[in-house]
Amino acid sequence: MNFEDIQAVKNLLSEPQKIVIIPHKNPDGDAIGSTLALWHYLKYRGHEATVIVPNDYPKFLKWMSGNDQILNFERENSQAKSKIEAATLIFTLDFNHLGRIGQMEEPLGKLTVPFVMIDHHQEPSDYAEIMYSDVTMSSTCEMVYNFIEYLGDAESITPEMASCLYTGIMTDTGSFKFSSTTAKTHRVAAQLIEKGAESTEIHHRVFDTNTPGRLHLLGTALNNMVILKDYQTAYITLSQEELDAHKYQKGDTEGFVNYGLTLEGIIFAVIFIENREEGIIKISFRSVGDFSVNEFARRHFEGGGHTNAAGGKSNTSLTETATHFESLLEDYAVELARPSI
Repeated sequence: MNFEDIQAVKNLLSEPQKIVIIPHKNPDGDAIGSTLALWHYLKYRGHEATVIVPNDYPKFLKWMSGNDQILNFERENSQAKSKIEAATLIFTLDFNHLGRIGQMEEPLGKLTVPFVMIDHHQEPSDYAEIMYSDVTMSSTCEMVYNFIEYLGDAESITPEMASCLYTGIMTDTGSFKFSSTTAKTHRVAAQLIEKGAESTEIHHRVFDTNTPGRLHLLGTALNNMVILKDYQTAYITLSQEELDAHKYQKGDTEGFVNYGLTLEGIIFAVIFIENREEGIIKISFRSVGDFSVNEFARRHFEGGGHTNAAGGKSNTSLTETATHFESLLEDYAVELARPSI
């Protein structure tokens, strides 16, 4: 953040505000961790704050302090709309375009109050008066830590806030293995542990709470994996029938796409998941090296994200989507033939 933005935020927070904090649709660990940490901080500063999520999120994220105070826009629509209409300040975290919040875009678009964006995704839109946007950051949680530090309140970080922030950093860095993890990321993580984040317990709560259904679904996903050695690419498909057969719950496919990158010689991994309720195929893209899945997703699948991690969607069938994906790879043959390191 530059000096002018820091001063602008300080001015906004210099008197009590009614604040709504919003993550993207289908929030992940970084989205929930950052919004709850900011919620704790703003309440400490004496503001009335509410986290409103566009829709539900995985059970393995619902242990964090403050989770029981989150409003679900789909499930608690009237209460959530009332909070939005009464807001004097809006914080948007872990997304940079209002199209990422689904049905919440309409009521937010009617507001005339200031918006503050904190986000690390590429190509932000300009809906926010104050934009803390940095694509080099590992996670929005690392940025929220910096945000609190910029405001001179790093000493106010409680164990509850530290746990939320550590969760988001841990999940968005793939347990600190993705290329976005910097020396500063590790220093922030260490400081959060010093402030009370129990790293071993957090890892257990997020990664070690599998159901039999999820593990069986993982087996199906791995069995479905297609390996295209000529393009150093691997992809997984999961149909609605396969999800239903294993009693799919939100979050069950989290991390499945990364298994493709554990294969020697693979630099591009994708998972296609059928969602009949929304009538789409949800897609996650991952890569290593300089192959930009952000550009690939934006160009071909109405998506985007980061250089090495992005999302997208398709409106055709699962089979047609996978076939179309394979047909695109020839145009990227030179890029996908490069060594990953």
